[in-house]
Amino acid sequence: MDQEMERPNSPAPPKDTLPARILVVDDEEGMRDFLTILLQKEGYTVLAASNGEEALRMMSDKPFDLIITDLKMPRMDGIEVLKRLKQRHPDAGVILITAYASAQTAVDAMKEGAFDYISKPFDVEEMKEVVRGALGKRKREAQARGRVVEEEPPSRFGKIIGVSPAMRRIFELIPKVAATPTNVLITGESGTGKELVARAIHEHSPRRDRPMVTINCGGLPENLLESELFGYQKGAFTGAVRNKPGLLEVAQGGTVFLDEVGELPPQLQVKLLRVTQEKRFQRIGGSEEIQVDIRLICATNKNLEEEVIQGRFREDLYYRLNVIHIHMPPLRERREDIPLLAQHFLEKYAKEMGKDVQTLSSYAMKILQDYPFPGNVRELENIIQRGVALEQSKIILPESLKLATHKQQIRSASPMEEFPPLPQEGFHLDEWLEKAERWFLSQALDRAGGIKTEAARLLGISFRSLRYKLEKYQM
Repeated sequence: MDQEMERPNSPAPPKDTLPARILVVDDEEGMRDFLTILLQKEGYTVLAASNGEEALRMMSDKPFDLIITDLKMPRMDGIEVLKRLKQRHPDAGVILITAYASAQTAVDAMKEGAFDYISKPFDVEEMKEVVRGALGKRKREAQARGRVVEEEPPSRFGKIIGVSPAMRRIFELIPKVAATPTNVLITGESGTGKELVARAIHEHSPRRDRPMVTINCGGLPENLLESELFGYQKGAFTGAVRNKPGLLEVAQGGTVFLDEVGELPPQLQVKLLRVTQEKRFQRIGGSEEIQVDIRLICATNKNLEEEVIQGRFREDLYYRLNVIHIHMPPLRERREDIPLLAQHFLEKYAKEMGKDVQTLSSYAMKILQDYPFPGNVRELENIIQRGVALEQSKIILPESLKLATHKQQIRSASPMEEFPPLPQEGFHLDEWLEKAERWFLSQALDRAGGIKTEAARLLGISFRSLRYKLEKYQM
């Protein structure tokens, strides 16, 4: 693995560019996706259009601060897009990109008001710099005309979406936290997006060119979890036929994300404490001290303070991990984010499934906004994915969501809701109990979004017991 050192002074993106809205116009899906990901990582709000007509429709709904458009496109090329845009929104910045560069096309683009002209293949850093320059020029020109450019608060940060005050506070916090080397603890219920926040912090930090490795502390048995984290030496145990570096070594110079850190066994809490204090550890079966330069970001859906009080989590480790605390609110406490998230997931799965589903009906949206979402954003995504798959029209209707009678269905479908009378001829008790167990296992996994540790918690059984039952029923 490449162990090249991180760039020492990688600047964080300027705060005043974060809310900027950028539209990418290109008929090549690969280029649209590449630019969207690149610019979202810089903190911008990015939308994409596959042709000029679509771009003009999108621009008529709400203006953009910057448009990045390909020059050669069918039906309407980039120059035509530029001309029509400048007629409607003369203040917007435009950058043209093309694989067919020529002096004349560059002159034509500048005459029509383009900020710059970039030839393919282009350098990523050059694109970032040109984007910053175009947005800065727009702002300066507006100020020179005595008009203040009102910056709309961002509705997304990377892959995190939201317009609620709670999410906007998190958007503001992420760049500040990313710029520091300190450990971070992210708390919140399952499905709230804790890993997305961890990844955003990493991608906006000076460590973003180094690896970010993730491990779920509740998803592995203790011995396997220890070997995954710390690695082992050849001969340390039966089956250790070679040296294996752990994830702490793999992440050298980068970030380690420990999900569900509250499930970390006591023995590993001691070893992790030493890593946080001394930045060194030993592989299993090894005697050599391995020095690491990593940043720890941890997440949990438990109340770690309560775990400390109950003696299940080390107090000294808790304070080492909880240097900066970010709490992700449950979706029921930020209902204003539901329409934005629902539309995002709708567009995502409509594209993946090749379906022309465009929006949700007003009644379907009302049902979503009235629903408590015990599984949070992950549950909303699953509901929309199912809705897109079932819908045959362009609008998702309530019956495709399966939410209007959700509670009633659970109540009536439950084999434990009321016990039937014993049949005269008798019945097979084991088969009935097996059916009930299968049903509750399925419900717990669905509510937990597939997270087995959370499903075990909902059922009041151990993770080992849950795993045995799932293997027994081949679920």
